[in-house]
Amino acid sequence: MPSSGDGPEAAGPSNASRPTTLGCMTGTGARSIYVASAEGDTGKSTIALGVLAVLTAAGGRVGVFRPISRAAAGEHDYILDLLHQFASVDIPYEQCIGVTYDDVHADPDAAVAEIVDRYHTVAEQCDNVLVIGSDYTDVASPSELSFNARIAANLSAPIILVVKAFERQPQEVKAVAEMLMADIKAAHATTVGVVANRCDPDRLLEVAAALGSVDVRTWALPDEPLLVAPTMAELCEALDGVLYSGEADLLEREALEVMVGGMTVEHILERLSESMVVIAPADRSDVLLALVNANAAEGFPRLSGIIINGGLRPHPMIDALVKGLRPTLPIIACDHGTYETARIAAHTRGAMVSGSVRKIDAAMSLMERYVSPQDLLAELDLHAPEVVTPQMFEYQLLAQAKSDRQRIVLPEGGDDRILRATDRLVRRGVAELTLLGDPDSVRRRANELGVDLSEVDIIDPATSELAEEFAPIYAELRKHKGMTLERASEVVRDESYFGTMLLHTGRVDGMVSGAVHTTAQTIRPAFEIIKTVPGVSTVSSVFFMCLADRVLTYGDCAVVPDPTAEELADIAVSSAQTAAAFGIEQRVAMLSYSTGGSGSGKDVDKVRTATELVRERAPELLVEGPIQYDAAIEPSVAAAKMPDSPVAGRATVLIFPDLNTGNNTYKAVQRSAGAIAIGPVLQGLNKPMNDLSRGALVSDIVNTVAITAIQAQNIKKALAATERGPRTETPGGEENGSDA
Repeated sequence: MPSSGDGPEAAGPSNASRPTTLGCMTGTGARSIYVASAEGDTGKSTIALGVLAVLTAAGGRVGVFRPISRAAAGEHDYILDLLHQFASVDIPYEQCIGVTYDDVHADPDAAVAEIVDRYHTVAEQCDNVLVIGSDYTDVASPSELSFNARIAANLSAPIILVVKAFERQPQEVKAVAEMLMADIKAAHATTVGVVANRCDPDRLLEVAAALGSVDVRTWALPDEPLLVAPTMAELCEALDGVLYSGEADLLEREALEVMVGGMTVEHILERLSESMVVIAPADRSDVLLALVNANAAEGFPRLSGIIINGGLRPHPMIDALVKGLRPTLPIIACDHGTYETARIAAHTRGAMVSGSVRKIDAAMSLMERYVSPQDLLAELDLHAPEVVTPQMFEYQLLAQAKSDRQRIVLPEGGDDRILRATDRLVRRGVAELTLLGDPDSVRRRANELGVDLSEVDIIDPATSELAEEFAPIYAELRKHKGMTLERASEVVRDESYFGTMLLHTGRVDGMVSGAVHTTAQTIRPAFEIIKTVPGVSTVSSVFFMCLADRVLTYGDCAVVPDPTAEELADIAVSSAQTAAAFGIEQRVAMLSYSTGGSGSGKDVDKVRTATELVRERAPELLVEGPIQYDAAIEPSVAAAKMPDSPVAGRATVLIFPDLNTGNNTYKAVQRSAGAIAIGPVLQGLNKPMNDLSRGALVSDIVNTVAITAIQAQNIKKALAATERGPRTETPGGEENGSDA
């Protein structure tokens, strides 16, 4: 990530020559940062979300705290809801709130005392705490920032001040920042940074330059209309409307612009823009039909929705025609007149809530682009113990993938989850993507979902000229199996095979599939075309099991049903290499129902033999086996059963004796211990290809693409190292491994 001051993409001057102000330590031992503003609509939640991501990536147990909540008793504060899901400490929501506005009005001193007391309850469980200030949804007063500063002083929490730059001149933004910093200082609190948010994009550098003389580190972020745009669902609720027609799922699409369709149809069509919502009386049948058809037609912008008003419904014949067209576009009906409908729609501001995936991704992308984590962390003396939380691991996956973007193909381009994941991956700059499928239908569905595919390649295997190039290559690879050129021409047009050939020929660096296809459909082309790494004859998998304080590697839980001792050794070596590639220390435990020499029998002997094979093949690895699960991960048990083992009690890579044991164990830990399971991650192949569960969530797809990109990075590094020095067998070597 570029640091502030590095150019137009990092418009906040770094102020690097200024002395660093450290975050203060509270009596609990936790450190905290307080995000505050002096008015509403500053986009403070965007800044808080980005700061929370940085704190999480820095390590340790990170909590959130809301000193003053807008929510009444029994209701939820949507900003706390948003941030609470990203905290890495499982603290009940109710404990993360200080007091309400009513409490502050009734007795300010008592409210501060209660806030401090409740804060320490959270801080005692954390290493670092993000504190988010009030929202000015109450009757605002000039003293509200001062009250927030008073709270920050009592919590020993340095403040990041968020200043609204929307519709303000650069010098005005600077003057406001300096005035507010003086108010904070008067309350005996400390400002460690100023973020000018919602800047005019054309004047971003001017704002950054104006803030350059402010005596703390500063950043400037451009206005992002998506973050304040209401969704169709929010408009429907504000208008007391109902969904007349269209897909309910598409109500989550944001409306970036509102237009009243009061003119003739041709002039309405001239003024349409992407993600617009059009308001028209329900009896304007010509407008309704024109908009429905324009939204489906090539060459016209894709609307977010239509609002028909006036308390009417379309004429029965028009109603039948609309329903016969089966438009997916949401059409909302409300009872208000045109003026009132337009007024409400224009003044409905979208909220970034816990389910606002596109807004969350947009906010994170803004912060990642314009606020350097290094600059931010330079202002805070954080606690960062050797603890890896699930949030930290996932953040680091995306950060590592973004550091060297790879080309990843997703063969199932027509699936909604793939399209939504594509939107997130592109917004966050995680990878360069290629989708497979009919371009017209893929783009049409993406437009309906509000997904921008302008930076994504879309290839139709059925019509692509590449299939003619791939057919003879595949026929040659499979000629020993009797493959003919004619048959190969058909096979390579299958999405899974076509994607694998893109990978084989170097047009992409990795492949992720399985949201629609079975594991066999995904993996079989890899066995036939990509083949295995030299020295490894077994394709296997691992899951990254993200526990509350660490990440373990489980293998194999998805591919090999009943491995032999040789295959088990392959799995162990591959799993250790995979763990190392993702920053996990290599301590390998070969699991069995017996520890050391205490047991015998066919199953234990297999594990014992596999352990010896691992020591022969990879003498540098720390490996122990056979060993029971509790002795592998629990120091107290290890002290009794294997006191001299460098692995027992500290194992990070756990190898299960068979698929039945591995699959059931990972699911038991996932469900019973609340662990996050990331995978399966395929290993042993010459090039990275990963299989999704057909029940995969969008977040699973995002993580798997990031993992695949990191695998591709590591293969390229290994190849580069091989080319520079003596040739060795490394992952990503020549494609002459085992065949299927």
